[in-house]
Amino acid sequence: MAGIIIILGFIIAGFLTGLNVVVPYVYSKYIAVAILACLDSVFGAFSANIEKKFRINIFLSGFFGNALIAMFLVFIGDKLNVDIYLAAVIVFSGRLLNNFSTIRRDYLQKINKEVNKKKESKQKIEKI
Repeated sequence: MAGIIIILGFIIAGFLTGLNVVVPYVYSKYIAVAILACLDSVFGAFSANIEKKFRINIFLSGFFGNALIAMFLVFIGDKLNVDIYLAAVIVFSGRLLNNFSTIRRDYLQKINKEVNKKKESKQKIEKI
């Protein structure tokens, strides 16, 4: 539970920072890829939390490490005049969607279990 609170704190802090910061166009690729990498880490943390495998040190190292590596790929691509950042966008987008589908599936299963429990309890009450 503490991990989720920390993650939500990071999300709120990032959102509030984003409202007050103007990013020059030159850095827009860097920021976009870094945000995507960080979102991948956040969704991965939610997915790990669902599987009861969440560890804060893994989350923090992935959060900052993924962002730095993604920005480094953009930098190398700019120096080589190649759009390497597209590879990072594809990979992080795929992982983000995969983590989202895991989270969605788990919550839908929990909802279905609750609905089935309610139906069973109604049926037991009706039999009496």
